[in-house]
Amino acid sequence: MFEDNEYSRELRYFYSKSLILESTPEFDEVLYFYFKDTLAHIDFTLNLLAYNYQSIRNIMNMEYMRWRIDEEKIGDRSRFGGFINWMKKEHNDAFLSLPELWRVIYDNDHQASYRSFRIAIDPNSTSPLPVGDFRRWIDEFFDRQFLGTMYGTGKYGKLFNEYLSSL
Repeated sequence: MFEDNEYSRELRYFYSKSLILESTPEFDEVLYFYFKDTLAHIDFTLNLLAYNYQSIRNIMNMEYMRWRIDEEKIGDRSRFGGFINWMKKEHNDAFLSLPELWRVIYDNDHQASYRSFRIAIDPNSTSPLPVGDFRRWIDEFFDRQFLGTMYGTGKYGKLFNEYLSSL
């Protein structure tokens, strides 16, 4: 059993989100993979903070996270980090309108990363991430305007194709 803490409230908030109004098959395939991947990292990190590390929920999450390491290397998915850094240089306004988590995790100038599948904004810190960060990240990824950019014909879908053409 776990205590109801501030992270478990954010986890419930996260699970209340839905993509029911979106046509996810029309999302750009690579952007959608990284969208789901980021949500999985948010979920994993929140679960670590809300539940005991050995809870069945965390054990199941770790199984997905092991699988995704190989999945991100398939096809154009391997180019996502390069795309984010290209956008920072070539289309900074679009880069700055990305959700914060994508900007800090994939920007080569940031030290933030996924460490042992958890989100580590400051890898040298031993403090848990502020609970408010999760609310902000969740809201950014489920923002209707942002979701509209995920389609192949959306802003980031077009920019990703432009990036691939420039290689």
